[in-house]
Amino acid sequence: MIDITLPDGSVKQFEKNATPMDVAKSISEGFARNVISASFNGTTVETVTPLTTDGSLVLYTWNNDEGKTAFWHSSAHVLAQAIEELYSGAKLTIGPAIENGFYYDVDFGDHVVSEKDFKAIETKMIEIARGKHEFKMRSATKAEALSLYSDNEFKTELIENLEDGTITFCDHATFTDLCRGGHIPNTGIIKAVKILSVAGAYWRGNENNPQLTRVYGISFPKQKELTAHLELLEEAKKRDHRKLGKELELFTFSRKVGQGLPLWLPKGAALRERLENFLKAAQKKAGYEMVVTPHIGQKELYVTSGHYAKYGEDSFQPIHTPKEDEEFLLKPMNCPHHCEIYNSAQWSYKDLPKRYAEFGTVYRYEQSGELHGLTRVRGFTQDDAHLFCTPDQLDEEFKNVIDLVLYVFGSLGFENFTAQVSLRDPDNLEKYIGSNENWEKAEKAILNAAIDKGLNYVVETGEAAFYGPKLDFMVKDALGRRWQLGTIQVDYTLPERFDLTYKGSDNELHRPIMIHRAPFGSMERFIAILLEHTAGNFPLWLMPTQAVILSISEKYEKYSEKVLNLLENHEIRALVDHRNETIGKKIRESEMQKHPYMIIIGEQEEKENKITVRKHGGEDLGMITIERFSEIIKEEVSKTLKSF
Repeated sequence: MIDITLPDGSVKQFEKNATPMDVAKSISEGFARNVISASFNGTTVETVTPLTTDGSLVLYTWNNDEGKTAFWHSSAHVLAQAIEELYSGAKLTIGPAIENGFYYDVDFGDHVVSEKDFKAIETKMIEIARGKHEFKMRSATKAEALSLYSDNEFKTELIENLEDGTITFCDHATFTDLCRGGHIPNTGIIKAVKILSVAGAYWRGNENNPQLTRVYGISFPKQKELTAHLELLEEAKKRDHRKLGKELELFTFSRKVGQGLPLWLPKGAALRERLENFLKAAQKKAGYEMVVTPHIGQKELYVTSGHYAKYGEDSFQPIHTPKEDEEFLLKPMNCPHHCEIYNSAQWSYKDLPKRYAEFGTVYRYEQSGELHGLTRVRGFTQDDAHLFCTPDQLDEEFKNVIDLVLYVFGSLGFENFTAQVSLRDPDNLEKYIGSNENWEKAEKAILNAAIDKGLNYVVETGEAAFYGPKLDFMVKDALGRRWQLGTIQVDYTLPERFDLTYKGSDNELHRPIMIHRAPFGSMERFIAILLEHTAGNFPLWLMPTQAVILSISEKYEKYSEKVLNLLENHEIRALVDHRNETIGKKIRESEMQKHPYMIIIGEQEEKENKITVRKHGGEDLGMITIERFSEIIKEEVSKTLKSF
């Protein structure tokens, strides 16, 4: 007999070689019908994998992320079989599950696959799925695996890098594929399929390798779930920050300036400035000091910090000066510069904590195929801050940063989020720098802070930064998509590398602890996510223009200017639409520009010294005084802009 521990802590006994599905059936037949994947002692297994030792078992359904991963991984196999049957001579490479669906990279040879082929692939996939074929894992020798793929140089390359005795295949129906495992019980669970797009992709992500065709798809256990997802995709297209950014005249890109280097237009610059001022005000209250550092630094600076060893390949090439052996880099990170600011003076424990903040622009040479609007760029501005504190101050400082992040989220409408405690991978310690002792202290500090602040948090092993663990905030937007926004990191390593010290109460030199934090992350990415989350309808306090004044005809322009001056006296950001257009056209275009309020000016308004107010979306507030309108604005701002 073996003891199986379930997530609730209960222990059940089963005969050796019982399967996860046997365990599921022992709970209830109804539950078992919904189980599609499992993990045993932290390793993903099939639902029919024999369990031979005591251990902890977790059973997954479609409602779990792990269940979806198995579902979409299995669907990728079905996609591969459909492609193999439809396109003679096509060479399969790899096909993983991704956050929403799956893809398969294929060398189609002379075939050109486009949107017109999607329906045929979907039909073939559903035909295969209806066969209810079981997914079966089996081991193979290296020689057997190589012989199976003698005409596929891509699979051959993968197999050559595997150790004999570790190679496994997955079979279903007449199809077999090189695979590590993690499948649903059978193809019949797949009820709805949609091929979403095709794109070019270099083999193994290397632009020096052959280009393949990446086929993206998604699948569901019910047709209605696919329908809902496709509706969500349509809404996502409407909210695409690249589309809204153009319509709202916020930012643009120029080939002459360079890929991945955004240009902020006046309205976008005003939006950025308002966000910066919002955070600067909160930081000032929290005791931060603003600093400014250059856009470049000597290469040696980033060698000392460790960033060059880790990120040198992703940085722009060094800048060589006329002086021999002198090299500079475009700044990939702000933290080394802030370390040197700290090092510019001698500090006592009485001076700490020191909190340096900067809206610092950094540069990373992202591959051109990975650039995407504002979410993946080559030049971006971080709302960076670095805190230098004593060990006794660490807990309070870390919690204060959490409060600042929560203030930012609350004021910008991000209410659905999970905190992620990102720890190092104990099986891959060579990825990290610093001593085990300091890592353990840093990880404990973050976990304690998350618990004490009552955060809804999860622990993710292997997601730490190379120099320290971190607390990441994973936010769900209005469409249910998850984004990493805001990060706080504890770092014992950079203070050692830069030999940072302070004089303690014992008159000896001690090493400060460093906290890295960025509530926005990067201004570019944050604004992109905020655009899509709000569909361009930003919180009223953030809108560059809170009200637009629309006069019915030119003869009311003088009164319109008077209204504008009065609104500005009430600190309401407004503008007058002077164009000689119909009031209907002005209203329609104002709606498209997402102006929160439209003020209509005509004969009656001028006569009564009032304004007629219409909200974005069509709600009519009627004719009111400017004083009443000012109260409405203040009330709405106070609802969203939290106090810190």
